[in-house]
Amino acid sequence: MTKADLVNEMAEKTGFSKVDTEKCLKALIETVTEALKQGDKVALVGFGTFSVGERAERTGKNPQTGAAIKISAAKTPKFKAGKVLKDAVNA
Repeated sequence: MTKADLVNEMAEKTGFSKVDTEKCLKALIETVTEALKQGDKVALVGFGTFSVGERAERTGKNPQTGAAIKISAAKTPKFKAGKVLKDAVNA
């Protein structure tokens, strides 16, 4: 499902216009992104939790040359599905 497909489905279910639905979806994405940038968690009860994980610095290999390279530490976004979502997917 693409973002456009999601907007269409949401607009049908809510009765809002596609323009308003796209604004709402964009606002949700921006709000979650800002919260994660600040290191906060975003918990949507029944759906899941967005959080930030830490990856330590490590050594990797350049696949072309086989030379060892340093891979910097990084923060990564994580999503943990909630029970209601898991149950719906497995039903």
